[in-house]
Amino acid sequence: MKDKVIAIDELSNIVKDSMTIMVSGFMGCGSPHKIIEKLVELDVKHLTLICNDTGLPQYGVGHMVANKQFDCIIASHIGLNREAVRQLNSNETKFELIPQGTIAERIRCCGAGLGGVLTPTGIGTVVAEGKDIIEVDGQQYLLEKPLKADVAIIGAGVVDKRGNVCYNGSTRNFGPVMATAADIVIVEAAQIVEIGEIKPENVVTPHIFVDYIIDGGR
Repeated sequence: MKDKVIAIDELSNIVKDSMTIMVSGFMGCGSPHKIIEKLVELDVKHLTLICNDTGLPQYGVGHMVANKQFDCIIASHIGLNREAVRQLNSNETKFELIPQGTIAERIRCCGAGLGGVLTPTGIGTVVAEGKDIIEVDGQQYLLEKPLKADVAIIGAGVVDKRGNVCYNGSTRNFGPVMATAADIVIVEAAQIVEIGEIKPENVVTPHIFVDYIIDGGR
């Protein structure tokens, strides 16, 4: 069995300039903070970020935003990060703002092998510009296509050495869908346990989706 637990310094061999990365979290809750700090240190650049939001200034993925590591940010909300708003208004960074439910479904579509999702959200607004509109039973829907990443970086609670993941409460948020929608999945574990210590019914992300585990214990 492959040893999935790696040292955080090995991130330099995995996350490279110009990659598309997904980062879990909801305003920093459930974000892989230790990995984010390391990526700031490594100063990887020209990334595309797929994330629910841009966190807070100097907190969570917001630290990478302030370090200007992203050329493009795909998110549902940036309003709590003044630096992200400044980059948007100054055209320093390209932004694609997507309704929250839509971004979750677009990620899920990738993991499920679907060609897209039909949603009425955004019809008649700027969200619909340039997108296909499909009519079903007299109702108009936008065709929203899948979102995929080179690397997904996910915060988790308890993870066994095989890569089975259990999340703590609301830290779960985008982790499970992101784990299915990237070529490489790295999980930051608050606690790493032996195989078999997590009850099967508590496993949310099965080990098959996880490539690497990093000890996030402080």
